[in-house]
Amino acid sequence: MSEPTRTLVDTNVLLDVATDDDTWAAWSTRALATALDRGSVVINPLVYAEVSVGFDRVEDLDRFLPADLYAREPLPYRAGFLAGKAFVAYRRRGGARRSPLPDFYIGAHAALSGYRLLTRDRARYASYFPQLVVDSPE
Repeated sequence: MSEPTRTLVDTNVLLDVATDDDTWAAWSTRALATALDRGSVVINPLVYAEVSVGFDRVEDLDRFLPADLYAREPLPYRAGFLAGKAFVAYRRRGGARRSPLPDFYIGAHAALSGYRLLTRDRARYASYFPQLVVDSPE
């Protein structure tokens, strides 16, 4: 039997489920179930913060993201360095968004930790973190 895999979940997948998104909820629900079957699922403070905007109370958010299913990990400091370098590369390539840094931090966390990344944004993560295994609809 293969060794359990850890998967960092991007915000967009969790919001699909939380909002019952017409287009993506079914895919995201299946993908989360697959990640849980494969091993453990991880979130970090950035993902937690981004998902929190859809909830009025922290208790409701914690019920949606129970700690026994979603391991909470701090952001590694070295991921900050890697995220900054990815952001600089993004801006040099003509990236217009002023603050996609959280996305790069999420990708850097997964890459440095050797985790898979579950997201709907394969292109960005694959471009800036080519070593990262990305689970996405594409």
